[in-house]
Amino acid sequence: MDVLANVAQGFLVALTMQNLLYCLIGCMVGTLIGVLPGIGPVATIAMLLPLTFKLPPTSALIMLAGIYYGASYGGSTTAILVNLPGESSSVVTALDGYKMAQKGRAGSALSISALGSFFAGTVGTLLIVLFAPALTAMAQKFGPAEYCSLMALGLVAAVILASGSVIKAIAMVFLGLLFGLVGTDVNTGAQRYTFNVPELSDGIDFAPIAMGLFGIAEIIANLEKRVLGRDVMAAKITSLWPTREEFRQAWPAAVRGTGLGCLLGVLPGGGPTLAAFSSYTLEKKLSKRPQDFGKGAVAGVA
Repeated sequence: MDVLANVAQGFLVALTMQNLLYCLIGCMVGTLIGVLPGIGPVATIAMLLPLTFKLPPTSALIMLAGIYYGASYGGSTTAILVNLPGESSSVVTALDGYKMAQKGRAGSALSISALGSFFAGTVGTLLIVLFAPALTAMAQKFGPAEYCSLMALGLVAAVILASGSVIKAIAMVFLGLLFGLVGTDVNTGAQRYTFNVPELSDGIDFAPIAMGLFGIAEIIANLEKRVLGRDVMAAKITSLWPTREEFRQAWPAAVRGTGLGCLLGVLPGGGPTLAAFSSYTLEKKLSKRPQDFGKGAVAGVA
């Protein structure tokens, strides 16, 4: 009962007109900055932190939360429209969202992404508030062996997501692991594979990899074709709201993704990337038409 009373008190404080206005401003500003490739929600909050210096603590926290969620959605916007993920967790959104955009369903993809993010964020926050002690106790039981198994699950999920040659998918996973070795070891402080280049001491960021794998690759793929054969986004956007059939396909995926994301999000170091890839892999395995994933599946975006 104390938890419910605290939740009710929190809603009374948060749902004032002033705090709702700051939340709206934070979401709008975060979305505008989040559409820039490679920025991400953490960097967006760091850049916009001075905006909250003169605000009351409660309003500042609400505005920062709005900035975070807005920046997260902004990363999925570029993934859907131009096949360029704004952050690592938006990579799976680009797999089906961009294909939907090419079919003229960009509005539906953006709406499904927004509604799914809103549902998952709201439910996840409430679950954390209500079941924080139990979830914390579960997270503390994870040791090195469990984390190693979880990371292995993420790598296996990356292979399952790949379409085509499994050998190429495994090779790309190992290539990604090699890129991850570059930088400074957090335990010993020794630099690995930096070749005395100071810029590599912090490792290879996600932004240049995303630009190369998605943005630059899309440009080169179109340059290889003749002018008349290039992929031009000529499809007309017919609606900004999903159809009833798309809603029917999206809501079970959103519910399952929310549940799995809440479980993986409690674990320290898991992050949204592992949760996004795991949810996408689970949805692809449960789907009756797994061959549609990567070709514009609504459930993949949700």
